[in-house]
Formats: sequence, C-alpha cells, structure tokens
Amino acid sequence: MKFRVSAVQYHVHTIQSFQQFADQCEHYIKTAQEYGSEFVLFPEFFTTQLLSIGSEQGTKLTINELPGFTDQYLNLFTTFAVTTGMHIIGGTHVINRGGKLYNVAHLFYPDGRVEEQAKLHITPTEVNEWNMQAGEDFRVFDTAKGRIAILTCYDIEFPEIVRMAKAQGADVIFCPSCTDDRHGFHRVRYTSHARAIENQVYVVLTGTVGSLPTVDFMRANFGQAAVITPNDIPFPPKGLMVEGELNDDMIVTADLDLTLLYEVRESGSVTTWRDRRTDLYVDWENKSIEG
Repeated sequence: MKFRVSAVQYHVHTIQSFQQFADQCEHYIKTAQEYGSEFVLFPEFFTTQLLSIGSEQGTKLTINELPGFTDQYLNLFTTFAVTTGMHIIGGTHVINRGGKLYNVAHLFYPDGRVEEQAKLHITPTEVNEWNMQAGEDFRVFDTAKGRIAILTCYDIEFPEIVRMAKAQGADVIFCPSCTDDRHGFHRVRYTSHARAIENQVYVVLTGTVGSLPTVDFMRANFGQAAVITPNDIPFPPKGLMVEGELNDDMIVTADLDLTLLYEVRESGSVTTWRDRRTDLYVDWENKSIEG
C-alpha cells in the first residue's frame, strides 16, 4: 500500500476576515491537490490566526473567543475534504466543551465525516496561560489507506502513547505541532525520530511559522515540516524522507510505502517492535486500553 502525504508549514500572520483565512487554507489545499496528495496535515493552533481579526469594537480577541469560529472552521474543512477527495488533518482548533477549553485535532474524511482527537498531554503554558484541559480518550482511525493516529506536539514526547497507537495497528502517526523556539522545536523533532525507530512507523510532522503580534503566546513560531521514517536500509539513512526549509511558508510532499514498514518489522537490520521485552514492561497489544 502506497499513498502520498503533504504537510503544511502554515504561515500565521495578521488577517482582517475569516475569508482571508479560508483563502490561505484553500491555497495550501489546492497545492497539495496539484501534487496528487491523499492526506494533508495542517499544524497545531493554526486557527489562532483568526484571533488577529479582532472584535467589531476593535479590541483584541483572546483564546476564549476562538471556539466561536468552530462552526465556520468545520464547514470550511469539511467542504475541502469532500470536494478534493482528500483526507485532511485540520491541525488543531480550540473548542469549548462543557465550559472547558480543549485543543482538538480534527480528521476530515472525503465522505464528509469528521473525527476528533483531543491533545492528551498539555504543556505548562497551555495550562497556566490558556487554561486548557487534557483530552481523556485516545483513538486510532481507519482510512481507505490504512490505520492512522493523530498525536499533537507534546503528545509525541511520551513513548507510551505511540506504543498504544502501534499496538492498535496504526502505521502512520500524524503530528501537528506549534513551537515558539528552537528548544521546543527540537524536542518534538527528536522525539518524533525516536518514536519512528521504536515502533517502526512513519511520523508526519509539521508546525506553524510566522508571527501573530496581537495574539498572546503566538508572537513567535519556529517550525518545519518533515516526513520521518524508521532508520533501516529501505529508508533514507537519516530516517528523513523529506523536510521543509526552516520557518518558510511552504508545503512538503512524500510517498509512504506501508509494505516497507512490514518488511523491516519482520526482517530489518533491527526489529524493535518484535523484540520488545513484554516480560519486563507493558504489552499494549494484549492489554485493554481501558484496563
């Protein structure tokens, strides 16, 4: 099984209307479509760009107002997915559920379905400055091209959750991220490589670039998209199929071959998934996620 993926280095900047946001998203979508992509990944928190519009009274919008754009966002990306026939991981968007804010990734299917995966691990800034809540449920998603998981930014830094994803059959981890400096960027990037090696999966990663001068905690962005592979002979030596130019407004595209994953799991130079010491630590393939 082969399929093509694109990851968007989304450039956040001040806009004046939702239509400008829609037009920018459409530009990336059409670019991916021209490349023949079947999956498109947007970054974490890219919809915070909508806060730069400001209120009708000319005042700044805060993170608490972002859920007010949810219906427009969902309608826009559902339309993109249906009209293009692509699966779109629409980055993350902040939603209000029961009076609490959650950072939620959305998977838009070509048939109009929309699935969610809330971020499971919340950074101190998200907690202290934005009062975000951690998601409680982890899922994998079946698509026409196989089973995937969506783990947002900080989530990828926790080995256990990716073990769970692989144990449930996910071959590709999509990781929307948003980091403001080199330290945060490299934490996410290096751990994405580790997760690909440990579990012999692909990791598709991207982040925001640009700046939102009027949006608190989105003034600085340091990002780069990448498609990361296991480190074995069928793949590039550095485990890096493609990467973007740091902090540029662009999109990267690559073909994923799931057959290669199955081959290295069975007879690679190392067989890290098969050689787990489940006599010493949790065997997620035989443990209920609810257990």
